[in-house]
Amino acid sequence: MRRGRARRIDYHRLCSHGNVCSTGTRRRHLPPPEPKMSTVAVIPVKQLKNAKQRLGALLGADDRRELFRAMVSDVLDVATTCDLIDKVIVVTSDDEVAAIAREFGAEVRPEPAETGLIAAVQHTAQALSAEGVERMVFLPADVPLATVEELEVVLDGEITTLMIVPARDLGGSNCVVCSPPDCIEFGFGEDSFRRHLRIARSAGIEAAVAKLPGIGLDIDTPDDLADAIVRMRDGGVASNTWRFLVERGIGDARGASSPALGTTV
Repeated sequence: MRRGRARRIDYHRLCSHGNVCSTGTRRRHLPPPEPKMSTVAVIPVKQLKNAKQRLGALLGADDRRELFRAMVSDVLDVATTCDLIDKVIVVTSDDEVAAIAREFGAEVRPEPAETGLIAAVQHTAQALSAEGVERMVFLPADVPLATVEELEVVLDGEITTLMIVPARDLGGSNCVVCSPPDCIEFGFGEDSFRRHLRIARSAGIEAAVAKLPGIGLDIDTPDDLADAIVRMRDGGVASNTWRFLVERGIGDARGASSPALGTTV
């Protein structure tokens, strides 16, 4: 009896349907790669305890702690609401701060072994670059007047290598946008705005500068707080910070009403 001719199997054709690959083994169905985050906000927070000691002449330790807690919440609210930010990371070793961050859907990363703001930002920037993140936005936790609109000013349009939003006195760097995240060595501290400009120039980078009133006002001193209170009161700003100030009757917030959440400047 004559044997029939063996049926030829087109392995390449079968492979295209996900059944058999050209080597005769079944194709492994791997999960799709996770999308890379293009813009990540980084908010370092040291701790709530003993926060804002330069406000000690005006507020006791408990009020300073609660004020800072309110400011952290306001900054997280703005950062997590901005559509141009893909992810928010809070760098902290404070359990209470970590809990607040997670309430807003932020990722929490511990502070590096080396202490200080520079180390926290530099370490995170290097990690984000290694993870393929395109752009990092540094924000401090004590700028409760920052708005989504201001973040859009900083982030919308063509991506620049470096943009800095200085403090209102042109001393500090209240927001630093870097692409890639580790494009410069950070130099936070007194007069950091000019220092960062020098660092950028030495690296061959021309930094863009945006002066923004909300991000530009970090609350460190009684004068800062007094200015913030007037602006929140006159602008009808609804925020955790304003609500706290009204409830405590602090400064010009004494006797004021707390506007409903959702009111904007």
